[in-house]
Amino acid sequence: MTHSKHRPKLIGEASPKENRPDTDTARFKRGWQQLTAIDGAAGEQVIASLQDIAPDLARYVIEFPFGDIYSRPGLDLKSREIATIAALTALGNAKPQLKVHLQAALNVGCSREEIIEVVIQMAVYAGFPAALNGMTAVKEVFAEQH
Repeated sequence: MTHSKHRPKLIGEASPKENRPDTDTARFKRGWQQLTAIDGAAGEQVIASLQDIAPDLARYVIEFPFGDIYSRPGLDLKSREIATIAALTALGNAKPQLKVHLQAALNVGCSREEIIEVVIQMAVYAGFPAALNGMTAVKEVFAEQH
């Protein structure tokens, strides 16, 4: 899917005669705006990958993390992405999501050095295996950028 200002129509999207949740709510629109601003095409690809199997999950991803949490006041997007990188690194089993958020961190102004330091910091709190796996994801994302 290409990056655009218009969201794709979700499979199973509500129509006037269906009793399904409305994806044209302010919450959904706010979430879509945040998702595309932060993750760009990578975020759109994640959503598109869910359309044929779990369109409701795609909608939940747009509404809750991006429509409700990322749009809250109190932290800027750079701080939110640093926290997300730390959490995903600590999990140790979320490499695809970590890679998306590593790119998002770069998109919102994190430097490569800041990202590397966040992952190194996780060696203390999440263990060396998690930090090493996280650094592998960092290396891959940086290599994709040239």
